[in-house]
Amino acid sequence: MRPARLITSADAPVLAELLRANRDFLAPWEPVRSENYFTAAGQRAVALRALARYEQGLTVPRVILDEAGRVVGRVNLNDLVRGAFQSASVGYWLSAAANGRGLATAAVRDTIRVAFGELGLHRVEAGTLLDNFRSQRVLERCGFVRFGVAPSYLNIAGKWQDHALYQLLKDHLP
Repeated sequence: MRPARLITSADAPVLAELLRANRDFLAPWEPVRSENYFTAAGQRAVALRALARYEQGLTVPRVILDEAGRVVGRVNLNDLVRGAFQSASVGYWLSAAANGRGLATAAVRDTIRVAFGELGLHRVEAGTLLDNFRSQRVLERCGFVRFGVAPSYLNIAGKWQDHALYQLLKDHLP
């Protein structure tokens, strides 16, 4: 079984349940979200928007699966750019109960396979908060190399925060 697959609108109820159960756990690493985001209807809308962007070739929205095939998080290739850039960024979250089992690492590796294989990209970028050491270890295990720090990069937990930037080039796969 693959560690991740394309999201479907049928995933909305379980994603909403996971997000509600992990709201405090994820809050330091996520943007501030509306209450609707944590509902099945909100997650259905998120999935449908993501799938529309997928059909346009702009993103690859996926769910992370555990060993039994249950949805335990999300992993996305975002902001696909073609032309001379041939790049995308990867982002992911995993429920607290699924942490520490290698699921994020496996899902990111599988998503990299999609990026460099199926999509033929040259580069995948990722950013983490400076103190998100777990996420940094996932990226490093997948072969990403830190190349800088972006000040006030994303609005996370209600404030603009610096991020460590990582990249993986197709020609430098581990």
